[in-house]
Amino acid sequence: MARYTGPLCRLCRREGEKLFLKGIRCNTEKCGVERRKYAPGQHGQNRGKLSDYGIQLREKQKVRRIYGIMERQFRGYFEEAATTKGITGEVLLQLLERRLDNVVCRMGFAANRRQARQLVRHNHFLVNGRRVNIPSFLLRAGDIVEVVEASRENPIIADNLAVAEHRGAPGWIEFDAKGLKGKFVRIPTREEIQLPVQEQLIVELYSK
Repeated sequence: MARYTGPLCRLCRREGEKLFLKGIRCNTEKCGVERRKYAPGQHGQNRGKLSDYGIQLREKQKVRRIYGIMERQFRGYFEEAATTKGITGEVLLQLLERRLDNVVCRMGFAANRRQARQLVRHNHFLVNGRRVNIPSFLLRAGDIVEVVEASRENPIIADNLAVAEHRGAPGWIEFDAKGLKGKFVRIPTREEIQLPVQEQLIVELYSK
């Protein structure tokens, strides 16, 4: 599956807000948005007012970039959400939150979703006792994610857990720091998915 490999700060600057794509760095003075509060490119400082379509497009791009997925895959998630019972926009975010790379990041094993994707691809995690190296693997309620025995001394995971210990895991995840594992208890509600996005705009964009 294709993935974006360019500079992450450029994405945040394009959306005009912090997407926290680099983890802790986004809270420091080194944050690209803090240093240059305008969009990247030759005309970044002279962009005009967005149209209704432009506003909807930017909201969709923002969600794509937060979760680190490409357009084709994102469209697939939307189509699945549209055929699932419930509010389409909310179901879309819930599908994205169920991704293995996202849950690994939420548990604190990775500093950001890009790093979580890499750790998953490199076979560092088990799901219900079986090795899974597919970042887009969708977890179900009750699934247990844990670090494989050979990776329990991995310095990257250890450093990330030391930082994540202070912020804790979200309410829909039970985390055991000593056992290096966590349980995906249930699908989160919209209120628990604390993202600065208006998913209804994405529904309107794809409904045209």
